[in-house]
Amino acid sequence: MINNLKNYLFKNNTLISIKNRRSVRMFLNKPVSTGALETILNAANQAPSAHNQQSWRFIVLKGAKKNELAALVNEKASAFTKPSTTLLRLASRSIASAPVVIAIANTGQLISRGTELFKVDKHTAKDFFRIMEIQSSAAAVQNLLIAATSLGLATVWLGVLILIKKEVLYFLGEPEGEFMAVIPVGYAAKISPAPKKQPLAMVVKYL
Repeated sequence: MINNLKNYLFKNNTLISIKNRRSVRMFLNKPVSTGALETILNAANQAPSAHNQQSWRFIVLKGAKKNELAALVNEKASAFTKPSTTLLRLASRSIASAPVVIAIANTGQLISRGTELFKVDKHTAKDFFRIMEIQSSAAAVQNLLIAATSLGLATVWLGVLILIKKEVLYFLGEPEGEFMAVIPVGYAAKISPAPKKQPLAMVVKYL
């Protein structure tokens, strides 16, 4: 079984990209081509979505707008205590360092139409479709991360920005959604070793 797994890992391009993906926080001063950018955006857009509603938006930031986002994150960091303030300032540096940043937000359209699709009370429908929108957008992010790795690009999902989600969504012009991810994209200045993962025996349960 172990030998078969190793054979898959060494031969299957998708599994190789999954294994090689890293969270990279500092980037080289090297542009990402339009073709590569469109390729990873298309991969994100191919993700499964609840009822095929595709209620996501991809916002690409470069140049001055990207630097404005980095400044916003750095400014908001002062309102928090350590370690949050430190992590937010590190996120700001990652955004400034990357040649391009892709933000992902869901639009809230599935949530607003939920009661029409399923005849349940509004509170239940909102929570149900809110979770489904979040799941769909998270799948799009994972597609983007793996596709970027397959092209030799580096990425990081700046999860700490959830602390200032409302401010970031307002900056992006996407204030209606429940989900937000910010992904700096570029070429790694340094790639760290892979973090140790728990063995499957610790995380898998068979019934």
